[in-house]
Amino acid sequence: MHVIVTGASSGIGEAIARRYGARREARITLVARRQEKLEALAASLPATTRVVAADLAENPTAWLDDAVAAQGPVDVLVNNAGVQVIGPTATVDVEAGERSLVLNLHAPLRLIQAVLLSMLERRRGHLITIASMAALAPTPAMTYYNASKAGIAAASEALRGELRGTGVEVLTVYPGIIGETAMAQDALATYGSNLMLRLQPTSTAAELAEAIERAAARGHARLIHPRPNAFARHFPAATRWLMDRFTPPVG
Repeated sequence: MHVIVTGASSGIGEAIARRYGARREARITLVARRQEKLEALAASLPATTRVVAADLAENPTAWLDDAVAAQGPVDVLVNNAGVQVIGPTATVDVEAGERSLVLNLHAPLRLIQAVLLSMLERRRGHLITIASMAALAPTPAMTYYNASKAGIAAASEALRGELRGTGVEVLTVYPGIIGETAMAQDALATYGSNLMLRLQPTSTAAELAEAIERAAARGHARLIHPRPNAFARHFPAATRWLMDRFTPPVG
């Protein structure tokens, strides 16, 4: 089984790589910008691993043919790489925002398209997209991030319907606050006074990775983690009211 994990050098991606890489028979391709982090991770995994140091915002698929030649056709693609841009929309860095759209939305779509034909021909495969609770409950001052995650979540959800009956499974993941990740720490440090943010349940990357592996094995369509965050999907109007009521203005 050939598993590709993007954004594998830390946080959620690293935890997912550790779950799948614990299988000695697996073949794992680890993709991120920080080669030394990837090499250290690869050395700790029982699986056969390949390290790809690449900036997916520059060319998301340039490395893929070599990875397939070395490890075989892709069985599981985990689109996890992403970046968070925080700041008032009027003054946020436009270049950083546009780069986040490329990395969070365009790059995973390109990768999905690049591996999908082979999966369809073999009538098997799994596309796992790491979206965000921001796709269901967008947070002020994260305009670009909200847009990118809502976009990739919508694409992934639609793709599941498109691929029904083909043997290719699609799982859309909506993580909430994963406490030890840099993204969560940045958000909490910047907007720690946001009551809605502080009241959200938290989890760890390892717990999320375990839940993802389990949901994928069971063929689930989506995973909202931690589970109490499912409130936002089932009661969107109430969630929006709470966000409006308890989120302080952003200067």
